[in-house]
Amino acid sequence: MNIERYDRQTILKEFGMEAQLKLQAAKVLVVGAGGLGVPVLTYLNAMGVGTLGIVDNDMVSLSNLHRQVLYSETDVNKSKVVTAAQKLKEQNSETDIISLETYLTPENALRIIADYDMVIDASDNFPTRYLVNDACVILNKPFVYGALHSFEGQVSVFNFEGGPTYRCLFPEMPKADEVPNCNENGVLGIVPGIIGNFQALEAVKMITGIGEVLNGKLLLFDGLFNSFQKIRFSLNPENSKIKALQDSYDFNCEVSVNSITSDDFLQLLAENEIQLIDVRTPKEFEKNSMSFAKNIPLSQLEERQDEIIFEVPVYLVCQSGVRSKKAVNKLKEARANAELINVDGGMNEILKHAIKY
Repeated sequence: MNIERYDRQTILKEFGMEAQLKLQAAKVLVVGAGGLGVPVLTYLNAMGVGTLGIVDNDMVSLSNLHRQVLYSETDVNKSKVVTAAQKLKEQNSETDIISLETYLTPENALRIIADYDMVIDASDNFPTRYLVNDACVILNKPFVYGALHSFEGQVSVFNFEGGPTYRCLFPEMPKADEVPNCNENGVLGIVPGIIGNFQALEAVKMITGIGEVLNGKLLLFDGLFNSFQKIRFSLNPENSKIKALQDSYDFNCEVSVNSITSDDFLQLLAENEIQLIDVRTPKEFEKNSMSFAKNIPLSQLEERQDEIIFEVPVYLVCQSGVRSKKAVNKLKEARANAELINVDGGMNEILKHAIKY
């Protein structure tokens, strides 16, 4: 370890070389290399955390760059995990960077998380958060939570030293139609940096034993007014008794959704004419869309149903698969006998796999 590199933090009497050595020995898994993951990874890497694992299977897009400041224009369409690992190595060659170019799933979560001291959840969706929580409860690992919305953010620490879990604060997975959509609501670029740095700070405090950890406390940040609130919550012992992961952590929808994978959809498309309804916003549709698709934004779906031919199968697509599931459920209420098919993973997955076809 190059002692000079960390001189400005080891001279802090509350920190010192003992805390630095704890950082060097620590193994931290970061789930997500996007808006929250970038500041988390950048600062933990700079501060000397010995091992950083990165889990993500996304590509860098131009719309990421206003907030994911580790990436540049030349990185667009490249793997986030591969790109991040390369740049982090350039920042600090002493760190052991473990690249895991995959999404966290019920099949791999326990195996991956078992190798680390803690998890930082830098994901952007509820299924991953519940999966991370349950796996950490089973393996008795703490994890740092962060979430974003528009100008606001949240931070907390779960499953730390017998403290509350994520399910103590949010007991049940929301339904798909209850989830805000980031493609429509957006986020101010600097807010992920603020929240991600708070997450990194909580990890450092847990590793080194300094300060007070946000254990049983939810920190709320409002960027428009620079205001903070803390909400206390307690442990429900039942939430610490999880022994096995669920088979699926998909959204809880009252109406079952018939879905098709992007691979199967593209193969079907090569052989058949398909009616495809794209429920994204007009701006998203203009940016990238399939030439034969009809754009009916989710917010206009009910009033524009007469533009859809329900006598043939109706395929619905959005950016990631969340809004298209909502669309299927909305249309099912009015057209119970219609064949409605969600394109799983949306345009994100279609664009990844389109090259095969």
